[in-house]
Amino acid sequence: MLYARHAKDMRFPPRITRTGALIALLSGLLVGGSVASPASAAPAAATAPAATAAVGDICYSALPSQAHDTLDLIEAGGPFPYDQDGVVFQNREGILPSRSSGYYHEYTVITPGSSTRGARRIVTGEDYQEDYYTADHYASFDLVDYGC
Repeated sequence: MLYARHAKDMRFPPRITRTGALIALLSGLLVGGSVASPASAAPAAATAPAATAAVGDICYSALPSQAHDTLDLIEAGGPFPYDQDGVVFQNREGILPSRSSGYYHEYTVITPGSSTRGARRIVTGEDYQEDYYTADHYASFDLVDYGC
Protein backbone atom coordinates (compact mmCIF):
# COMPACT_ATOMS: atom_id res chain seq x y z
CA MET A 1 0.00 0.00 0.00
CA LEU A 2 1.21 3.50 -0.76
CA TYR A 3 1.78 5.97 2.03
CA ALA A 4 -0.61 8.92 2.38
CA ARG A 5 2.01 11.15 0.74
CA HIS A 6 1.63 9.03 -2.40
CA ALA A 7 -2.16 8.67 -2.33
CA LYS A 8 -4.30 10.06 -5.14
CA ASP A 9 -6.14 12.37 -2.75
CA MET A 10 -3.02 14.00 -1.31
CA ARG A 11 -3.02 17.76 -1.04
CA PHE A 12 -0.69 19.59 -3.39
CA PRO A 13 0.61 23.06 -2.60
CA PRO A 14 -1.69 25.87 -3.68
CA ARG A 15 -0.94 27.59 -6.98
CA ILE A 16 0.36 30.60 -5.06
CA THR A 17 3.35 28.46 -4.06
CA ARG A 18 4.33 27.98 -7.68
CA THR A 19 3.53 31.60 -8.47
CA GLY A 20 5.80 32.69 -5.61
CA ALA A 21 8.57 30.51 -7.04
CA LEU A 22 8.09 32.10 -10.46
CA ILE A 23 8.30 35.58 -8.95
CA ALA A 24 11.49 34.57 -7.11
CA LEU A 25 12.92 33.21 -10.37
CA LEU A 26 12.11 36.36 -12.30
CA SER A 27 13.55 38.53 -9.54
CA GLY A 28 16.72 36.45 -9.55
CA LEU A 29 17.04 36.74 -13.30
CA LEU A 30 16.55 40.49 -13.23
CA VAL A 31 18.99 41.01 -10.38
CA GLY A 32 21.49 38.51 -11.77
CA GLY A 33 21.37 40.06 -15.22
CA SER A 34 21.84 43.65 -14.10
CA VAL A 35 24.61 43.10 -11.54
CA ALA A 36 27.27 41.73 -13.89
CA SER A 37 29.64 44.17 -15.53
CA PRO A 38 32.12 43.42 -18.31
CA ALA A 39 35.00 43.62 -15.81
CA SER A 40 33.40 41.05 -13.54
CA ALA A 41 32.04 38.68 -16.22
CA ALA A 42 34.04 35.65 -15.03
CA PRO A 43 32.96 35.83 -11.36
CA ALA A 44 29.36 36.51 -12.39
CA ALA A 45 29.39 33.43 -14.60
CA ALA A 46 30.60 31.35 -11.66
CA THR A 47 27.59 32.40 -9.58
CA ALA A 48 25.03 32.42 -12.41
CA PRO A 49 23.50 28.99 -11.68
CA ALA A 50 22.20 30.10 -8.28
CA ALA A 51 20.83 33.33 -9.69
CA THR A 52 19.04 31.59 -12.56
CA ALA A 53 17.90 28.47 -10.73
CA ALA A 54 14.21 27.67 -10.74
CA VAL A 55 11.67 25.51 -9.03
CA GLY A 56 10.54 23.04 -11.64
CA ASP A 57 8.51 19.85 -11.48
CA ILE A 58 9.63 16.25 -11.50
CA CYS A 59 7.46 13.17 -11.72
CA TYR A 60 7.73 10.84 -8.74
CA SER A 61 8.51 8.04 -11.18
CA ALA A 62 11.47 10.03 -12.59
CA LEU A 63 13.19 10.36 -9.21
CA PRO A 64 16.16 8.12 -8.49
CA SER A 65 15.26 5.05 -6.42
CA GLN A 66 17.21 6.47 -3.47
CA ALA A 67 14.85 9.48 -3.41
CA HIS A 68 11.91 7.05 -3.16
CA ASP A 69 13.68 5.44 -0.20
CA THR A 70 14.14 8.84 1.46
CA LEU A 71 10.48 9.79 0.92
CA ASP A 72 9.42 6.46 2.44
CA LEU A 73 11.65 7.11 5.47
CA ILE A 74 10.18 10.61 5.87
CA GLU A 75 6.67 9.17 5.78
CA ALA A 76 7.62 6.53 8.36
CA GLY A 77 9.36 9.05 10.61
CA GLY A 78 12.81 7.46 10.23
CA PRO A 79 15.24 6.12 11.16
CA PHE A 80 17.43 8.29 8.96
CA PRO A 81 20.97 7.47 7.82
CA TYR A 82 22.50 10.82 8.87
CA ASP A 83 22.17 12.91 12.03
CA GLN A 84 21.56 15.99 9.87
CA ASP A 85 18.41 14.48 8.35
CA GLY A 86 15.31 16.31 9.48
CA VAL A 87 17.07 19.56 10.40
CA VAL A 88 15.50 22.87 9.48
CA PHE A 89 16.33 24.00 5.96
CA GLN A 90 16.93 27.76 6.04
CA ASN A 91 16.29 28.45 2.32
CA ARG A 92 19.25 30.85 2.33
CA GLU A 93 19.44 30.55 -1.45
CA GLY A 94 15.93 32.01 -1.67
CA ILE A 95 14.91 29.61 -4.41
CA LEU A 96 11.98 28.00 -2.60
CA PRO A 97 8.95 30.11 -1.71
CA SER A 98 9.63 32.31 1.31
CA ARG A 99 8.24 30.81 4.50
CA SER A 100 8.82 31.26 8.22
CA SER A 101 11.83 29.64 9.87
CA GLY A 102 11.19 25.99 10.61
CA TYR A 103 8.80 25.47 7.70
CA TYR A 104 11.25 23.48 5.57
CA HIS A 105 13.26 20.40 6.62
CA GLU A 106 15.94 18.60 4.64
CA TYR A 107 16.79 14.93 4.22
CA THR A 108 19.68 13.18 2.51
CA VAL A 109 19.15 11.21 -0.68
CA ILE A 110 21.90 8.59 -0.68
CA THR A 111 24.35 8.88 -3.58
CA PRO A 112 25.72 5.43 -4.48
CA GLY A 113 29.52 5.32 -4.35
CA SER A 114 29.83 8.59 -2.41
CA SER A 115 31.73 8.53 0.89
CA THR A 116 29.87 11.68 2.00
CA ARG A 117 26.23 12.75 2.09
CA GLY A 118 26.59 13.89 -1.50
CA ALA A 119 24.59 16.70 -3.11
CA ARG A 120 21.12 15.15 -3.36
CA ARG A 121 18.38 16.13 -0.91
CA ILE A 122 14.65 16.10 -0.35
CA VAL A 123 13.36 19.31 1.25
CA THR A 124 9.86 19.11 2.69
CA GLY A 125 7.41 21.87 3.55
CA GLU A 126 5.25 21.63 6.64
CA ASP A 127 1.75 22.90 5.82
CA TYR A 128 1.08 21.40 2.41
CA GLN A 129 3.34 18.34 2.46
CA GLU A 130 5.20 19.62 -0.56
CA ASP A 131 8.39 17.74 -1.35
CA TYR A 132 11.24 19.25 -3.35
CA TYR A 133 14.14 17.32 -4.87
CA THR A 134 17.57 18.81 -5.49
CA ALA A 135 20.38 16.91 -7.17
CA ASP A 136 22.80 19.85 -7.05
CA HIS A 137 22.91 20.82 -3.37
CA TYR A 138 20.27 23.58 -3.43
CA ALA A 139 21.24 25.24 -6.74
CA SER A 140 17.86 24.17 -8.16
CA PHE A 141 14.76 22.39 -6.93
CA ASP A 142 11.98 20.34 -8.48
CA LEU A 143 8.58 19.96 -6.83
CA VAL A 144 7.74 16.26 -6.74
CA ASP A 145 4.57 15.52 -8.71
CA TYR A 146 2.96 12.32 -7.44
CA GLY A 147 0.33 12.33 -10.19
CA CYS A 148 2.58 11.35 -13.08
